[in-house]
Amino acid sequence: MRVAVTGAGGRLGRALMTALQEAPFTGPLGPLAWSRPTYDIDDPEAAARCIRQAAPEVVVHAAAWTDVDGCAREPERAMRRNAMAVAELAEACVRAGADLVLISTNEVFDGRRTDGRGYAPEDRPRPGNPYGASKLAGETAAQAAFLRHGGLIDGLGAVGPLGPASTPATGASSAPIPAAPQLAIVRTAWLYGPPGNDFPARILAAADRARASGEPLRVVGDEIGSPTFAPDLAEGILELLAAGMFAGVHHIVNSGSVSRAGWARHVLAATGVEVPIVEIPLATWTRPSVPPAWAVLAPTLPPSGEHLRPWQAAFADYAPLLRRERAANGR
Repeated sequence: MRVAVTGAGGRLGRALMTALQEAPFTGPLGPLAWSRPTYDIDDPEAAARCIRQAAPEVVVHAAAWTDVDGCAREPERAMRRNAMAVAELAEACVRAGADLVLISTNEVFDGRRTDGRGYAPEDRPRPGNPYGASKLAGETAAQAAFLRHGGLIDGLGAVGPLGPASTPATGASSAPIPAAPQLAIVRTAWLYGPPGNDFPARILAAADRARASGEPLRVVGDEIGSPTFAPDLAEGILELLAAGMFAGVHHIVNSGSVSRAGWARHVLAATGVEVPIVEIPLATWTRPSVPPAWAVLAPTLPPSGEHLRPWQAAFADYAPLLRRERAANGR
């Protein structure tokens, strides 16, 4: 299977490239890394050109403009990068007979849910900010392109109108071959991991500043989400690819949920940083974009029948890297 990854230099893109290098179905040449300048979401011709030159069988679209506040300040640019670029890529993929795995976000939901349940694929999206609106527009554009050209947007055994496939992951040699190019939409939440500048890294930097000033660390206590480790998400995506049939909407997150303040406490405890935390309401945290207060996704059942591990177990694999980085910086 010839797999291309857009945004290959980003957080998820790097994790995907690493995982795909080890995957038996990618062959000896491994995956194709598409990033700037080869693939640029600001270039309307980039998708068609890359598809024409490389002829991939599957494209995993991890490239996006994920600066949520930037999207709020420049909503037209957000639509260009997160919707129009997706439309162009989907059109190029389905015309060439290539599958597309589109990475999306929990922020297609407004986060106002109060029943304690995570958002499922069959729940109606309702974005609460320009970033979420641009990502939902990308989902819609991709579905429209695949429907227009006879592609598949729904898998066998769908949970909802656009649900995940249920074919067991038995490896590339016995994976079913779809009759038409497939579109999978993979939504995730609170992604973190190398190369840093993620929530754990920002919390540690803020904790150092708070400790230096003798102040407590103030963290939002009423924003709840599903922290997801990028390498785990990458493995979840590979499981879909190995299954052969994967059209549909999938929610792939580490199991469990936690508040921002609860996650911050976990980060500090795991890295040995002692700073008192004061919880503040989300409404008092002024920023251009308002994040969903309830950012929890209900994970869809993967082909293996096993959800991703709990977020605490995933973070335990990341904490040693954070500790090494802090030691190297004399902290």
